[in-house]
Amino acid sequence: MSAFGKRGGMAGGAAGRPSFGVARPMQGGFRPAQNDGEAMGGSQFPPIDSAELPPEDLAISTSAAHSDAMARLDERLNAVHATNAKPEGFEASVHKIKEQVLPRLLERVDPEAAATLSKDELAEEFRPIIGEVLAELKFTLNRREQFALEKVLVDELLGLGPLEELLADPNISDIMVNGPEQTYIERKGKLELAQIQFRDEAHLLQIAQRICNSVGRRVDQTTPLADARLKDGSRVNVIVPPLSLRGTAISIRKFSDKPITLDMMARGGSMSDKMSTALKIAGASRFNIVISGGTGSGKTTMLNALSKMIDPGERVLTIEDAAELRLQQPHWLPLETRPANLEGQGAISIRDLVINALRMRPDRIILGEIRGSECFDMLAAMNTGHDGSMCTLHSNSPREALARMENMVMMSDIKVPKEAISRQIADSVDLIVQVKRLRDGSRRTTNITEVIGMEGDVIVTQELFKFEYLDETPDGKIIGEYRAMGLRPYTLEKAKQYGFDQAFLEACL
Repeated sequence: MSAFGKRGGMAGGAAGRPSFGVARPMQGGFRPAQNDGEAMGGSQFPPIDSAELPPEDLAISTSAAHSDAMARLDERLNAVHATNAKPEGFEASVHKIKEQVLPRLLERVDPEAAATLSKDELAEEFRPIIGEVLAELKFTLNRREQFALEKVLVDELLGLGPLEELLADPNISDIMVNGPEQTYIERKGKLELAQIQFRDEAHLLQIAQRICNSVGRRVDQTTPLADARLKDGSRVNVIVPPLSLRGTAISIRKFSDKPITLDMMARGGSMSDKMSTALKIAGASRFNIVISGGTGSGKTTMLNALSKMIDPGERVLTIEDAAELRLQQPHWLPLETRPANLEGQGAISIRDLVINALRMRPDRIILGEIRGSECFDMLAAMNTGHDGSMCTLHSNSPREALARMENMVMMSDIKVPKEAISRQIADSVDLIVQVKRLRDGSRRTTNITEVIGMEGDVIVTQELFKFEYLDETPDGKIIGEYRAMGLRPYTLEKAKQYGFDQAFLEACL
């Protein structure tokens, strides 16, 4: 025996096995078959059946898809985008005349008296004065140009200036002003550059202050952040320098004049008919519902639609930072928070309003959005006789929504163990509705999930409905399918109390 534990004379040969580290010769390669049973290539490399190879057209299509994807990446890499847009053509000429007429007009008008008039009355008063100013400047305008000039001047003095034409367009859902020279809009789910500009930063700041002053808020360098709303209920956020480096930024979320219902969502493809039926039953049967989703995904729209199912005899309180919910109920009392004054005092938070709302004999409490310690009080309300309460929060999935609610309670000054928080969430929340804005601009209800209870330290959920992505059309539209998971709802007993158990079961199966 050698020093390595191998017997001498056994390193090779037919009788011995190859020693460690000696490779066995391959039985494949170019050795011809020795008999009919052994095909070319040996046992280690069996021949490839031509039927198993991908068809030639599939290989070509895969290659074409790859080339198309790389071409789109190169196109995006080398694209040059316009960052500013100026009015063109007729609008540009009207705006140019306005800049010359406006200073002379202001010299002849009493601003305080003008503020007491409506837009139509002011236009009537302005008509002869504008004619005089145009005669002085030796401008000759036709009827169309003069009418457009009157509208622009009235918007400038009483309205929101260049924003008025964007607010009047029903197809625009979002307006984002990034300083005086750049404004983007969202139309049908896609962002595009708007053909408007403000005169300068002072002009834009003046309009932002006009928006905030109309609802008793203020925005300036000492309070550079403000949430406000317009007369039609549209939500406005304003941030001014020094926090915004490109000038005053205004973000406006417009809402449809016509209330959107669950049936309209189903017809528009935002959910299936079965999902619509299940949500109607959930709203009518006083389920505690959390609506989860990202920014601009349609959470508030979903909350407004669900509120349609509230019994007209119930007393409903809504609590928001900037009131934007528009419930369609007779007995509805909206509450709004208040920011601190210049001395930093007098602020009323959402949590203060929730605590106070519990003393106002509400049947349901609806929170526009939970983002802090008010989550604990909302859960307490859901768990203490205020069934049917609803709220929204920012989250990417139902499971993350539960985790966010736990974190929001733990970040507050309430000293409660995590297990107790989880148990209270499991006992309070019945349904989580996940909404999402997909990359083609469409807004879909992607999940409807039940909260069942606790199993150990984990909150147990079950999915009732799910949206599954299938394909995409050549023009970028996403094709998908809404699927019922076929599970018996855990909340069936709650629906039974209102006589909807059979309809709820049929919708979920």
